[in-house]
Amino acid sequence: MVDDQAARLAVLIDADNTSPAIAEGLLAEIAKYGTAHVKRAYGDWTATNLTGWKDWLLALSIQPIQQFAYTTGKNATDSAMIIDAMDLLYSGRFDGFCIVSSDSDFTRLAARIRESGLTVYGFGQRKTPKAFVAACDKFVHTENLTAPAAATAAPPPRRAAAAGLKGDTRLVNLLQGAVEAASDDDGWAHLGTVGGLISKQQPDFDSRSYGYGKLGELVTATTLFEIDRRSPGDGKPEITYVRDKRHRNGS
Repeated sequence: MVDDQAARLAVLIDADNTSPAIAEGLLAEIAKYGTAHVKRAYGDWTATNLTGWKDWLLALSIQPIQQFAYTTGKNATDSAMIIDAMDLLYSGRFDGFCIVSSDSDFTRLAARIRESGLTVYGFGQRKTPKAFVAACDKFVHTENLTAPAAATAAPPPRRAAAAGLKGDTRLVNLLQGAVEAASDDDGWAHLGTVGGLISKQQPDFDSRSYGYGKLGELVTATTLFEIDRRSPGDGKPEITYVRDKRHRNGS
């Protein structure tokens, strides 16, 4: 049964710029944010470099959009994606867009969609220019997307030990700052709120980049925070709260 409350998403994939090895993991990740009502992959499907994508198009119900390269050195695929994105935006049928590319050419598109009040999820490699990353509400590094069926998929990063995490000044400042901003008078902060603040400040933050599947696991591994799992009762799942250990010590 379709969840009528799920966000309606348009997924636009720059196949010229994205490895097919992450196709299955990509759509699994997108399912966390809503329902993909449109799934399109753009590229010159007569070219041999897109052969790996073709098997996934039918299996994942992705519509291939043919775009010939009109001239050498010009990316016609990007232009076609941008035009279609604006058409879909003006249709008023979507709550958000998923732009899959590591190309900075989509920076202005992402900003324009957000200006219309829609959510933009970006997906690209770690080499993606910061301007495009910052233009998205949430950005996921495709290196963190794995699919068992993809033999060429890169293995997930190894888990960083507590010493390494505490030595990462940028990470520590990010976590402590978000916990402080979300905390109550006693210093406790709802983990979900903390995650939301982190995403707003750093759209490409992902606990999987440190080898941890969830933010709670990463926060616990730093050993810098107290963890309190509270049960609301009535069979509802536990709610996790975190507090900077410095608060307990009065610092």
